[in-house]
Amino acid sequence: MSSEDRLDPATPAPEAPLADRPASWPVHGSRDLHRDDWIVALREDVVARPGHPDDRFRRLSLEHPGAVVVLAVDDDERVLCLRQYRHTNRQDFVELPAGLRDAGDEPSVETAMRELREEAELAATSWQLLLATYASAGITEEVHEIFLARGLSEASRGDFEMHAEEAEMEVFWVPMAELLDAVLDGRVRQGPLAQAVLAYDVLKRRGGLDAT
Repeated sequence: MSSEDRLDPATPAPEAPLADRPASWPVHGSRDLHRDDWIVALREDVVARPGHPDDRFRRLSLEHPGAVVVLAVDDDERVLCLRQYRHTNRQDFVELPAGLRDAGDEPSVETAMRELREEAELAATSWQLLLATYASAGITEEVHEIFLARGLSEASRGDFEMHAEEAEMEVFWVPMAELLDAVLDGRVRQGPLAQAVLAYDVLKRRGGLDAT
């Protein structure tokens, strides 16, 4: 390679595959802003740039075990949706069945199966991980694992009891094409739902969905 090629911005240098990478900057102190018997807690850290110990700044970290989200699609290309009140935003959001990964080392797909059964009284014979995304990387370690569930059938939620906002939750079916339009039009804005629907649409066009 000539020196001209090396300097030409149109000639990219060899790089590792595009990916996030682990890193850890020095932490010079931490304190809990809120912590109780729940699994979610708020912590404040004093962080410094690597090699610059005097350049310190404070960052909030929301400790969170992560969550699963279920895109349940039936044989008629309808999606099982929920409408649930979220106090922080004072809105009834259109959402998908979802739940915290609060059962210790339970595999995420089993958590997804449990949430689909408890919230929608459905079971599925086919499960595929569509995406795993950070909810808001600047403030929380929460990861959303989004699953596609197909081969649906009715299933009892057993002795699970709905409470608080869940007790008022509405369950309904929406054609996939209509839900995709609602996402693209900005009428439905809940993040994991939008990610799930867009990923499904892309993978379906690319032939990347598992056969049921």
